[in-house]
Amino acid sequence: MEVIVAKTAGFCFGVKRAVDQVYEQIGKAKKAVYTYGPIIHNREVVRDLEEKGVKVLNTEEELKALTDGIVVIRSHGVGKRVYELLEAQGIEVVDATCPFVKKIHRIVQEQEALGRRMMIIGDPDHPEVQGICGWAGKETIVVQEASQLENLSVNKDEPLCLVAQTTFNYNKFQDIVEKIEKKGYDIIVLNTICSATQERQVEASRIASMVDVMIVIGDRKSSNSQKLYEICKKKCTNTYFIQTVGDFNPEYVNSVRNVGITAGASTPEQIIEEVRANAGTK
Repeated sequence: MEVIVAKTAGFCFGVKRAVDQVYEQIGKAKKAVYTYGPIIHNREVVRDLEEKGVKVLNTEEELKALTDGIVVIRSHGVGKRVYELLEAQGIEVVDATCPFVKKIHRIVQEQEALGRRMMIIGDPDHPEVQGICGWAGKETIVVQEASQLENLSVNKDEPLCLVAQTTFNYNKFQDIVEKIEKKGYDIIVLNTICSATQERQVEASRIASMVDVMIVIGDRKSSNSQKLYEICKKKCTNTYFIQTVGDFNPEYVNSVRNVGITAGASTPEQIIEEVRANAGTK
């Protein structure tokens, strides 16, 4: 049986950079090390960091209670308010925000200064989108589904700027953009989906269309992993989502000729290799 592993599977640049920065702080810091939210959406990595003494803080109240230590800002980024709060507390900050997310923060500020209202295409509950909103004005609109466009409270002559969550489904983004443009809004569109995300989605779709079984590895809370599953499921009915090799069921690959494997941007190489090894021995 042939096992095809996507070349783009696993840690992206931004995630690897963030994780490396936390491990670097563990090795050299003489203070307690915290992350604001899980550094990435992968429970195995977060568990390993916790075992090494890194504590996850999830609320602003927890940040306000700090009197010392180092806080690492995760790859998803945070709003301006969090930086101001930590500065007021006198807490050292290590900013591991993905550079591609940082770019959106700058765009938001620049476009609003030019008088444009922001529209973010993404999941309103995702920390990246919430962080982007934290740099934007109160009138910012978040759109996740094309159906939401029917109820937009926006005047046709109100200037808009559209950006996207870096891990948003590219085809879905294009569909939403086309529908907005057809409505005749005064809008400029900036495609801020990460190129690595686009490449990962395109490769996953291609492999899924070629194989009998497709396996997507990622954390349940990982937005980009869930999107990979949705994309692959459309091309291969026998697509399965697992978090670790412990979730792998040998029945998935019984009596098949080939298996494809891809993984979200927060999935360590070790987990991908373990799944590949198990799939290939069945």
